[in-house]
Amino acid sequence: MRNLVILGSTGSIGTQTLDVVRQDPNIHITGLAVYRSIDLLREQVSLYHPEYVCIYDEKKAEEFRHYQLPVKVLSGMDGLIELASMEQCDEVVVAVVGMIGIRPTIAALKAHKKVALANKETLVCAGHIIMPLAKECGIEIKPIDSEHSAIWQSLQGEPHARIEKILLTASGGPFRGKKRADLTGKTKEDALKHPNWSMGRKITIDSATMVNKGLEVLEAAWLFHVPVDQIQVVVQPQSIVHSAVQYVDGSVKAQLGLPDMRIPIEYALYAPDRRALPDDERLDLAKLGSLTFENPDLETFKGLALGYRAGRTGGSMPTVFNAANEEAVALFLDDRIDFLEIADVIEEAMNAHENHVISMPTLQEILDTEAWARSFVREHSTIVH
Repeated sequence: MRNLVILGSTGSIGTQTLDVVRQDPNIHITGLAVYRSIDLLREQVSLYHPEYVCIYDEKKAEEFRHYQLPVKVLSGMDGLIELASMEQCDEVVVAVVGMIGIRPTIAALKAHKKVALANKETLVCAGHIIMPLAKECGIEIKPIDSEHSAIWQSLQGEPHARIEKILLTASGGPFRGKKRADLTGKTKEDALKHPNWSMGRKITIDSATMVNKGLEVLEAAWLFHVPVDQIQVVVQPQSIVHSAVQYVDGSVKAQLGLPDMRIPIEYALYAPDRRALPDDERLDLAKLGSLTFENPDLETFKGLALGYRAGRTGGSMPTVFNAANEEAVALFLDDRIDFLEIADVIEEAMNAHENHVISMPTLQEILDTEAWARSFVREHSTIVH
């Protein structure tokens, strides 16, 4: 019996993880954690019968305790850390959004738990802490993100030294093919219309700006031990080729599939085995007919260019890139800044931090840098409606 803890169980990845393991009698859900979505958590408790839950929001945790369910209720960061490292847990799916995922991941690794990672910030901001710790503890971090899962699958059985470059694919988002002038006045409703994937609001906006691909470049560099300039972003509008690896002999190995997050979730949980998923739909190449590829437009979607810049600079700069983006996206979704200003204020924050980069930031310095970047964006966002 495998005892699984899911951090972020009510989000897109968390709910689909539960869907994947629902019919597996060899997996027991030991713990579930959410930020504040206690109504859905209550339903999940009744379905999966975990022994523990954690609600990050203290007030919501107290409200949940009033339900008097047969489950121990933890709260806050201490609760996340306890849940991720408890003796009754074998494996942790880290699917929380934001930098709150870093500390529970560290705790899980130190407790020698298997880690399936769907939280970008953990490696973007703290990869220099996480990856050496994982190696020291003998733990392979298994990526859940579709692109990183595709790279991981394409690397199976191949020597790392024979990698020529990683081909990280992007859908192009809802504004693919647009120029900067075309994006003036775009609303959040426009930006949230992703052509292929059904995702949360924040990551959907990140796809529209292509900041998400900058974050994925940084994450891939840590996961697969390659410099950022050995990672080439390729726009693949159909979202069928999820990423690929090119080797020194010129051959390319890729992973293809329909845009279904259950596939990378399943692989993260069962690799190197593959467990059957419902065959209601399969990729039909003949029906698809063709696949197309494009270079990204780094001038229009400069969020991606800023991601490369953050990776080349290293140290605390990726934290500024990530935190400034999170704050800018929140302001955009609140109708307080325009779409194009998201990348502009990220760039302003990175420029302001350029002479203050910490080469090997501690966890506290990462958190301090995050707070500074968020404050900077709030103070320097000029378009207020």
